Amino acid sequence: MKKLLMASAALAAMTAGTAQAEDVKIGIALGFTGPLESLAPPIAAGAEMAIAEINAAGTFMDGATVTAVQGDTTCVDSSAATAVAERLVTSDGVSGIMGAMCSGAAGAVLSNVSRPNGIVQISPSATSPALTTIEDDGLFFRLAPSDARQGELMTEIVMGRGYDTVALTYTNNDYGKGLADSFQSAFEAAGGTVTISAAHEDGKADYSAEVGALASAGGDALVVAGYVDEGGSGIIRGAIDSGAFDTFVLPDGMVSGILEERFGDELDGSFGQHPSAQNEGASIVEEMLAEDGIDGTSPYAKEGYDSAALMLLAMAAAGSTDGADVAAKVMDVANAPGEKIMPGELAKALQILADGGEIDYVGATDVELIGPGEAAGTYREIEIEGGKIKAVKFH
Repeated sequence: MKKLLMASAALAAMTAGTAQAEDVKIGIALGFTGPLESLAPPIAAGAEMAIAEINAAGTFMDGATVTAVQGDTTCVDSSAATAVAERLVTSDGVSGIMGAMCSGAAGAVLSNVSRPNGIVQISPSATSPALTTIEDDGLFFRLAPSDARQGELMTEIVMGRGYDTVALTYTNNDYGKGLADSFQSAFEAAGGTVTISAAHEDGKADYSAEVGALASAGGDALVVAGYVDEGGSGIIRGAIDSGAFDTFVLPDGMVSGILEERFGDELDGSFGQHPSAQNEGASIVEEMLAEDGIDGTSPYAKEGYDSAALMLLAMAAAGSTDGADVAAKVMDVANAPGEKIMPGELAKALQILADGGEIDYVGATDVELIGPGEAAGTYREIEIEGGKIKAVKFH
């Protein structure tokens, strides 16, 4: 990435004082504070890396420079997410929004800002099943698969490990409720028993009441469909300290290095999953991010790269930053037919598009969009061993 940034700076210096193409601004709207704040920086770094690569090519939109403008959606405050998105569009003049990160924030930004203003929006990580059918005028895309799929896969993983009776707690918002409902439906359909499905609120100092209710219901393991930086960790701490549960099922919002820091080997034997790909592109982005000290295995970091790259390549294909024009090209750029494009090959992709050719953007996450504009998705199954998050296999 450092080399890419240097190349961008050199390009800017060479073209100073000459007629410039109109610059393009892209909003990066993520939960930099809030219940998933530990995941936001790697996602943003992935997006910034793709933007730097596009700028280094020097051929985007007749030589336009792309600038990223960040905004904090907080994940849990829809009003704050809306206000930030409005600022990005009206004051900063962004032509597209990469985000939001959490499902509720993504829906608020779409309904209140992106759709009314005709702005294309690509989320790297919003997973609520409700986003599949939300009114979007074709402007919304996401590179994280719906939690309808995650609920089914989690059922396979839990039952495959011999657990057929679990307690379930979820953060009380669109993400938590959607995932909890999806999992419970799939688990019970497969013959499992959910002893209790109980919401918890984030931001509390004490979760003893919630843990008590979960313990009373019982179960061989506790499924925590929450946020690692907030209530999810509070529930786990209370459960461990009280001896209520010692095995936890951890979906995507709970998979972070924060687990290792807070719990270490107290979580040994717990397991879960998060969207992730295992391909050449994934390794490339992980290595690129590692050069700048960023953990590229962090959930959705690679989707951050792919979301920004996909948006900019769709703009190049459209020859326009108009939302409707860009949206009409996203699926074309993301899917076959066309020459496959991997991370580090964005300059090549721009040239193919400029020559009238077609590309199939594979990227770091095996990008393949299905209707309506969301990822088919692959997942990385993880297990806590020796206090560390270990990859088990990919699904």
